[in-house]
Amino acid sequence: MFDLDLWREIFQSINKNRTRSLLSGFTVAFAILLFTILFGIANGLKNTFAEAFVDDANNSIFIHSGRTTKAHKGLQAGRRIQFKNEDFSYVKDEFGNKVEFITARIYRNVQASFRNEQNNYSLRAVHPDHQFLEKTKIKEGRYINQSDLHNRTKVVVIGRLVEEDLFLKTTALGKYINLNGIQYKVVGVFTDDGGDNEERLIYMPVTTAQHLYGNNDYIDQINLTYNPKMGYDEALAFSTLLTRKLKDRFSVASSDQRAVRVRNMAEGTKQVDALTGGLTVIILVIGFGTLIAGIVGISNIMIFIVKERTKEIGIRKALGASPRSIVSIILIESILITAMAGYLGLVIGVGVLELVKPYLVDYFIKDPGVSNSLVIGATITLITAGAIAGYLPAKKASKIKPIVALRDD
Repeated sequence: MFDLDLWREIFQSINKNRTRSLLSGFTVAFAILLFTILFGIANGLKNTFAEAFVDDANNSIFIHSGRTTKAHKGLQAGRRIQFKNEDFSYVKDEFGNKVEFITARIYRNVQASFRNEQNNYSLRAVHPDHQFLEKTKIKEGRYINQSDLHNRTKVVVIGRLVEEDLFLKTTALGKYINLNGIQYKVVGVFTDDGGDNEERLIYMPVTTAQHLYGNNDYIDQINLTYNPKMGYDEALAFSTLLTRKLKDRFSVASSDQRAVRVRNMAEGTKQVDALTGGLTVIILVIGFGTLIAGIVGISNIMIFIVKERTKEIGIRKALGASPRSIVSIILIESILITAMAGYLGLVIGVGVLELVKPYLVDYFIKDPGVSNSLVIGATITLITAGAIAGYLPAKKASKIKPIVALRDD
């Protein structure tokens, strides 16, 4: 039950011993403050790295073609490597169990118009799997499907900003948009976390683009995602095998770095994970070192407090106070001071992070912050340590005979 007299005694003790209470609170508040700021900065760096990969799947592989720089098997340098549909099918069939999603890309620049509005946009002709590689989110309608590929349907999926640019007084879904003089039906509108440039793109079926823009089976690029069950080393080995197989297929020298280029996101992801992992370990060591320093500080202060109050304890016992009530008063006072100081440290730490947030962007630290559960856990750790540190000497002092406690210097 709530004992008003008990709490009155606790607050009177805190008020009477302000210096002691402030020292106890400062130790806890400073430890939580540093803990909050350190972990907030670490999370800000993680957010920066995560944002760099927000636009594409982390397990993506991009296959580009170029021109040979070295003669090989009787073929001269400077030969252009051109991917075709059969090369796309080869990669898909040859590495089927290692591939999660796969798409080709064809790039075009088009002039788009609807009624009196017009603008220039980048167009990508793709397969349906492209949606998952680019993390495209359908806002309205649908994405390209297999039926569109098979029938070479004149349909497009446009970005949110394309709709805002051209369809001022109506919605785009179901309307026809003119691309370089050809009418296409808008079957979907998408959004993309990659930013404005990604939302000013237009997608159409790859077969439609091949038929209308050259009547050929050429493709500019092959993109895929590897099986997510693969580890980093397996993924890198897969891209190495893929590179070697494609170079053999096009009679390209193994040392030629420009004719067939395979870029694996696993390389960057592995480096980023290693960097953030190392950073997390460093922050953990520093953060928990700060907590340990706080624990040592609050423990020393609690031992001193109990020793200082030995005579008070003797008086209380002489007046009939039980050992349990004496220990309870000391522990509750310790927990109250620690909890209030910990909360104050948390508030100041969060406030500092919010204050410097705009300036940290220049140092590649985005949205620094820390979860409340982590900081509350750290505060509880300090409270527990302070309680234990106070309990042991308080328990010992509560067993001293009143006459002995009153003689203690």
